[in-house]
Amino acid sequence: MSDRTILVVGTYDTKDDELNYICNVIRSQGGGVLTMDVSVLGDPTKPTDISKHDVAAEGGHTIREAIDGEDENLAMQIMAKGAAGMAARLHREGRFDGVLVLGGTMGTDLALDVCSALPLGVPKYIVSTVAFSPLIPPERLPADIQMILWAGGLYGLNSVCKASLSQAAGAVLGAARAVEKPQLGRPLIGMTSFGKTVLRYMVALKPALEARGYEVAVFHATGMGGRAFESLAAERAFAAVMDFAPQEVGNHLMGSAISAGADRMTNAGRAGVPQIVAPGCYDLVDFVGWQDPPPRVAGQEVHAHNRLLSSVMMTPDQRRGMAREMCGKLALATAPVTLLLPTKGCNEWDREGGPLRSAEGLAAFVEEIRASCPSNVSLVEIDCHINDAAFAEAALKILDDWISSGSVRPGVIHA
Repeated sequence: MSDRTILVVGTYDTKDDELNYICNVIRSQGGGVLTMDVSVLGDPTKPTDISKHDVAAEGGHTIREAIDGEDENLAMQIMAKGAAGMAARLHREGRFDGVLVLGGTMGTDLALDVCSALPLGVPKYIVSTVAFSPLIPPERLPADIQMILWAGGLYGLNSVCKASLSQAAGAVLGAARAVEKPQLGRPLIGMTSFGKTVLRYMVALKPALEARGYEVAVFHATGMGGRAFESLAAERAFAAVMDFAPQEVGNHLMGSAISAGADRMTNAGRAGVPQIVAPGCYDLVDFVGWQDPPPRVAGQEVHAHNRLLSSVMMTPDQRRGMAREMCGKLALATAPVTLLLPTKGCNEWDREGGPLRSAEGLAAFVEEIRASCPSNVSLVEIDCHINDAAFAEAALKILDDWISSGSVRPGVIHA
């Protein structure tokens, strides 16, 4: 008897050999397989567990509609809707433990919807001819997705593509066996940050929050980290958030490819999750280090962080725009929000005498925050730098007050 079952999704009319090869590798390793056909025009050589008709019907359509539309994009979206809904339902029913989806651009488009429909902790593997490609928008990637390049696999089996397919089969089965799914026995605090060289508050805050009975997850705010943070916030996974590195808001505003999407800094508020917010690294726009800076910041001073990532300093006017953008997003919140504003700087390089210090820029940002802060947001100014102990202490005081008032549920202290 198999110990874990993998949902294997693909167009079994055109990729029958490849999909069956994957299924056989999984079975040879002691795993079980649940097959889902998302093709439209043709039929597999043998019936799948979930037929293309089942998939279309799950989304409220028929295969005939997909064919008669005479539009491959429309047909793909019909099947993607049904496949995502079917995968979510089957997982709720306990029918599978991990998913592997195979495809080119069409199959990858569908695969992203399927994987996004499944919760964090379910192994999600996409074997794609466009893995790691700029064709794939970051905002469509689930927090824990894995992608494997389908090398040499556009059509038919061969020794090159078998190397990719067999690794993918072993990876998803191994992940399903090894995964330690989130067990949210303790309330979870979501925090955003960068590394300790630039932002250090988490060093003091994490053990202090854990001592209060909370689990703490710190997200690296470099685009994908923010996407994961926002995804979990939308699911109400957090008891509260400490969103102290909102730089992705500015990246998106300035047109950088390092973006967490237009909904950054909105999902916690919409989900009714209390937020403590601070402007860590608000003054820097990150961009892909091996590309030219976005047009809106072209010609401004560049700081090369490494070969992958560079930053530019915002001008005073751009910082005012960042302040208005943050305040506009926080105005949407339906739960308590405190904007914690350290007036002596918001990253280590922005200290007095630091290499990226701009007293004029900081003053412009502070002034605009004061002018734009919405009525639902409590603005707390503190005369310190964001990396000073006083900042972490102020954040803890706000959280403790919320716990006392019942706005945030208390942590669970384990004996």
